[in-house]
Amino acid sequence: MSFIGNLLWILLGGFILALAWLIAGLICCITIVGIPLGLQCFKFAQLSLAPFGREVVATRVGTMSVLGNVIWIIFLGLELALLSVSIGLVFFITIVGIPFGIQYFKLARLALLPFGSKVL
Repeated sequence: MSFIGNLLWILLGGFILALAWLIAGLICCITIVGIPLGLQCFKFAQLSLAPFGREVVATRVGTMSVLGNVIWIIFLGLELALLSVSIGLVFFITIVGIPFGIQYFKLARLALLPFGSKVL
């Protein structure tokens, strides 16, 4: 069932979100300081291509994670979160689209706080 969900996900907007994460990762990797942010973006781009059947868990948050999250929200996180929420709201219009909307909201949470989260 997760294969069908992931296939439909890619066709119905998941590719656009994954592309946005990849572009954000490339922008972050321009500077040496942004490389950890860029690596997180690449992980979440992979998650954006196939979110069904995968879980995101919170990990221990340290000082560097908080600093990374603040820098991330200021520069790119808010835009990616708004993109995910707006697409998710469109999917909530129909009953069939609700599982897709839930996945978009999960990715919006990750767009706001990428550090301190781990994809299983």
